[in-house]
Amino acid sequence: MKGKIVILGAGESGLGAAFLACKKGLDVFISDNDSISNKTKEKLNLMGVSWEERKHSYSKMKDADWIIKSPGIDNKSKVISQLREMDVPIISEIEFASKFTNSKIIAITGSNGKTTTSLLTHHLLSQGGFRVGIAGNIGNSFAKEIAENNYDCYILEVSSFQLDDINDFSPNIGVITNVTTDHLDRYENNFNKYLESKLKIAKNQTKDDLLIFNSDDQNLTEKILNLKSKVKLHSYGKKNDWLNNTYHHNENIIIKTKKRKTMINTVEFSLSGQHNLLNAMAAVTIANLFEISKDKIRQSLTNFKGAPHRLEKVLKIKNVNYINDSKATNVNATFFALESIKTSTVWIAGGIDKGNDYNQLLPLVNEKVKAIICLGKDNEKLFETFHPIVDLMFEAKTMTQAVKMAHKIAEKNDSVLLSPACASFDLFKNYQDRGDQFKKAVKKI
Repeated sequence: MKGKIVILGAGESGLGAAFLACKKGLDVFISDNDSISNKTKEKLNLMGVSWEERKHSYSKMKDADWIIKSPGIDNKSKVISQLREMDVPIISEIEFASKFTNSKIIAITGSNGKTTTSLLTHHLLSQGGFRVGIAGNIGNSFAKEIAENNYDCYILEVSSFQLDDINDFSPNIGVITNVTTDHLDRYENNFNKYLESKLKIAKNQTKDDLLIFNSDDQNLTEKILNLKSKVKLHSYGKKNDWLNNTYHHNENIIIKTKKRKTMINTVEFSLSGQHNLLNAMAAVTIANLFEISKDKIRQSLTNFKGAPHRLEKVLKIKNVNYINDSKATNVNATFFALESIKTSTVWIAGGIDKGNDYNQLLPLVNEKVKAIICLGKDNEKLFETFHPIVDLMFEAKTMTQAVKMAHKIAEKNDSVLLSPACASFDLFKNYQDRGDQFKKAVKKI
């Protein structure tokens, strides 16, 4: 690749793309419609990258060989519409980065479970002796990883927003953990459009590549089985049926391939919940493909620590467990969280609703939740859905207030669960900030 690169957005992915582009001797210009932090400006100036903030100068973009778009910019935005009219090629940062490596790429997407699956896959392969990088929505951007390292294999957690802007990106192994209602505000409240976006992970895969998917997700399975692609398929799920190559039986993950049948004992698996078992199936399948021994895989499953802010045990105070699941930004993630908890629960929920349908939570809430504390600017929908079955419902304006309320309500052997089912941006910087504030408030009880 040569020529001029224009990068839209000076966030993590934009900065990483600029770093890689400079290293490859490309002419780089960054344009951000918002303000750019002083720290980022310093980095750009040190790299010799020209930039602008609070505007987009189309005259500086029209002759670009490539435009690298931040995943946070909506494809229906004014800047993207105008650039498409100018017929300037627009790609994602992950596609740009992939052009500069010959290493194997494992790309993992899904509405839920992609972070845990990515981290667990990285852990299994690293423990198995492979030099493995991890990037995308975890840690550094893919571009920065490519610029700074040369791993045998890269594991990428990728979102639908990143996949929306690929042209020829093609992972050696693609994984789809599931597709549930999430981000529908970005997809015209059309679930099928969101699902199709996730399926773009297989768009350019060939007969030499592999697509691993969760067959328990019926909508996903139906779409994949009708894909017009020669990519090899490997499904995983709870049942041993005609479809599944990987399944769970008698506390063992069983992987069937043309070469062999492998059994991995999961009795001491460090994570709880059926959803984490499914995540483990995907990761173990990949580890098995890399021919890591089953003893090493089993051992690695026992010492894996899991993702921060995902069913993270914070403290036990007076026999009450406080659990941080701030990363649960959609209903399905909260479903898994409630399903995994075996005690009576005080549930802290709420934030920015992304078109949520809370009805699927009703049976679990009815069974397990004694009180709901709504933490968000607009809690009307939560009250409408759950007040008929939960008498104790309250509103909190801050995390400290929410935790204090929960502490007063919770009794011996109860759990206090932060699992919002919503985005965080109404009251917090991001889900990490929300989770950190929860942990801080709990430790002050």
